[in-house]
Amino acid sequence: FGSKKLIGLDIGTSVTKIAELNMSGGTAVLQSFVMTGTPVDSINNGEIINPAALSNLILGLKTEFRTKRKEVCMGLCGNAVIVKKISIPKIEKKLLESQLKFEAEQYIPFDINSVHLDYCILPTSSSQETMDIILVAALTENVNQYFAMVNHASLNLSVLDVSAFALANIFEVNYGKNPETIGLLNVGAGVTNLVVLFNGDVVFARDFQVGGNNYSTEIQKELAVTLKEAEALKINASMRSSTPDQVMSTVSHVNDLVAEEIRGGLDFFNSNNPGFPLSKIYVTGGSSRVSGLLDALARKNEVSVEILNPFMKVKI
Repeated sequence: FGSKKLIGLDIGTSVTKIAELNMSGGTAVLQSFVMTGTPVDSINNGEIINPAALSNLILGLKTEFRTKRKEVCMGLCGNAVIVKKISIPKIEKKLLESQLKFEAEQYIPFDINSVHLDYCILPTSSSQETMDIILVAALTENVNQYFAMVNHASLNLSVLDVSAFALANIFEVNYGKNPETIGLLNVGAGVTNLVVLFNGDVVFARDFQVGGNNYSTEIQKELAVTLKEAEALKINASMRSSTPDQVMSTVSHVNDLVAEEIRGGLDFFNSNNPGFPLSKIYVTGGSSRVSGLLDALARKNEVSVEILNPFMKVKI
């Protein structure tokens, strides 16, 4: 984003975060950061359920944040956006945009007139006759809701990115472009973003409706406790505090379910991209701290798993 004075805003299922970064000479510095709980049932899998509650939340965060900045950057995920890698016959770039609208209709399960469409040409095609493209479609209704919420707080939504691409950017800033095939996971409360990079380019992205909430609801069901108590038990287990065996077995069971879900996504990627085995998975997100999850991911996917450090090259 160069030298733009942006505010980063992330509305998660469980927690909403707002951050201020300064970019200078290729160095990023986190100047300030605020986080607060997201109103219950106000957003689900990237879809805004209660825009009024979220608008007031952003307004309150802006007041607490006390920033003079007006430009906001956000990300879309889940049902709000579709990311698809496609191959089409090679065509002149000036003709590509009009052609893509027809191509996209084959891959997007929405009326093509109801979406915002964007694309990026990938340098990965193995054929002289075809070109690989990452196609992105976001429902116009969802996009407009994001703009309206930000405008309600007298701010401008100047960058609306895809959460999966933001995850890829975090990795590249801190680790550089890796020539291997790398998996990235951001495990949130309600959504997990999966991204596969090849030679630094996003070649696969998928969001799953699994995350930290699955653990809490299963613990609540198994131990007949309130959701708040279940959340506390999950956190105790993650902090290796004294926890009932039933909690640990429930957490282990959900770890396997989450890892199996991710494996399904990676199997789909491998079936469409043979010969590009994953060399490593980097994991981030609040729910990546759940006890035993990293081991389950490594075991189920037969690949090395490591925590992603987003502050390796970002100063605080």
